[in-house]
Amino acid sequence: MTDQPFTAGGLRGAVDLTGLQGQPTGSAQARPGGTGGAAAAGPGGQGRAGAGTGAADGVAGRTGLVVEGTDANFTEVANASVGVPLLLVLWAAQVPESRDYLDTVVGLARALDGRLQVVSVDVEQNPALLRAFQIQSVPVTLGLIQGQPVPMFAGVQPAEAVRPVLEEFLGLAVQQGVTGRVQLTDDGAQVDDEVVEPPLPPLHQEAYDAIERGDLAGAHAAYTKALKENPADADAELGLAQVGLMQRTEGADLQAARAAAADRPTDVAAQTLVADLDVLGGHVEDAFLRLIDLVRATSGDEREQARVHLVQLFAVVGAHDERVRKARTALMSALF
Repeated sequence: MTDQPFTAGGLRGAVDLTGLQGQPTGSAQARPGGTGGAAAAGPGGQGRAGAGTGAADGVAGRTGLVVEGTDANFTEVANASVGVPLLLVLWAAQVPESRDYLDTVVGLARALDGRLQVVSVDVEQNPALLRAFQIQSVPVTLGLIQGQPVPMFAGVQPAEAVRPVLEEFLGLAVQQGVTGRVQLTDDGAQVDDEVVEPPLPPLHQEAYDAIERGDLAGAHAAYTKALKENPADADAELGLAQVGLMQRTEGADLQAARAAAADRPTDVAAQTLVADLDVLGGHVEDAFLRLIDLVRATSGDEREQARVHLVQLFAVVGAHDERVRKARTALMSALF
């Protein structure tokens, strides 16, 4: 619990959940997803809700219209966002209106026929989540799609203001290919069982299992083989880009990398490493801006290296992401 009083206010800064990856979450591990955010999607953006989880092992995130997010289980709970959109409401018992607002959100979610799942987070009881989300006040509402946080509201909002935003959020989820549902009972109050996703193609499953073992080279080989068999396999292309990011940043020291980049502002290797780490930590726009500035500041082979690396990060984040579309426009301006 924080010593600072909660008031109606805001969400500060970018959300970085990478610090939660060391929390005990059961059998599944955090998997950096296509959004470079926090708790992550399965490799290649493939839906993996239910992998290694479910009612049998008692893990939250699969068995209710409303699930509880905690410091201990949040990484695994958030993994469900690769299959079904999640709506996070962060509240505190010492702010009763924030708890009432959670009830309002749940009522709206119940009317959406299982198209999203609500994650309730009591920040007083979960200090790691409080720090990760950089909460200064409650309630705060945000979405989660394939591990990517989608900011929505700070403070209590009336139902008529929340409802259209939820519809827009669900539209964004459809664009990202996250269309799973939780099956509600007749009264809409509960979910029967875990979200059921179709099985992965064999090579995708091989890559997924390799990542679970920490075998990034094996995952890279599996995705490469999948692309060789089907060059149009967009999920394999995305997975390969994600694994490449994980390989490039494995063992990197963020503070040392930032110091080196600050000392050598036009050094392509130094700048691209920080950009990779920023994407991995969820600071996607910062990463894009860094490399666009590098393109402007360099020429010849170095400029081309910076451009190619930026395009690789576009593949990691996903072509349909609005931040990628904006960065492509900025890159064209920097080049010409």
